[in-house]
Amino acid sequence: MIAPVFGAMLRTSDGVRIDAGHLPGPTGHTGELGFVLAHGFTGSWRTPITRRIAAVLAGYGGVLAIDFRGHGRSAGLSTVGDLEVLDLDAAVRHARTAYQRVVTVGFSMGAAVALRHAALHGGVAGVVAVSGPARWYYRGTRPMRQVHWAIEHPAGRLAARVAKRTRIAVGRWDPIPLAPYQAAPLIAPVPLLIVHGDADTFFPLEHAHQLYEAAREPRELWVEPGYGHAESAATPDLIRRIGRWSTRTKPE
Repeated sequence: MIAPVFGAMLRTSDGVRIDAGHLPGPTGHTGELGFVLAHGFTGSWRTPITRRIAAVLAGYGGVLAIDFRGHGRSAGLSTVGDLEVLDLDAAVRHARTAYQRVVTVGFSMGAAVALRHAALHGGVAGVVAVSGPARWYYRGTRPMRQVHWAIEHPAGRLAARVAKRTRIAVGRWDPIPLAPYQAAPLIAPVPLLIVHGDADTFFPLEHAHQLYEAAREPRELWVEPGYGHAESAATPDLIRRIGRWSTRTKPE
């Protein structure tokens, strides 16, 4: 069953409106632990897949799920992981008004944003990066070549807008943002959990190892056998394990 949510509208420091949904945590634990859920590229917190993930996490704490800029009902244009740190920061700051500890849980692009946010902005008690890239411009798999086509070509951007309600900014990054593997060592002493599947068709396992090797303690790497990519492959059991890991994070 997909849990009911309470809609919210956030505003980033650069003035972009961000659509969000809030699921209260379990009875008796209100105010202790909150999650900020960050979807992958072309995703949305309103999809059934993401709603199911949020419903499972809500068994461990409150959940604030957002649509990144240029996605779904949020305003602005997607910068595919750059300015999205401001979106996540707006959500974390909002969550911190209600929860003592906030853990960010990001999938794919959202994982890269969660890593960069913790390194550049802080304010979190833990970071979970699921199926995330370690570095930018990776084209070593067919799905990632298709993603780059959607980002770089007018026909691809039109297809993303029509089929996925994702509006993508035109042009290259300038300057190039801090890469996820460069952000990873700056997160400590906040606990970092890296989750990656050995059957990921977008980012091979080398990305997870590069992130883990760059990070400092406390850090964990979970290599999930048979697990594919991001939200679409996440099982309730995996999300429950992430929830239990998050309950062990300490107040800042």
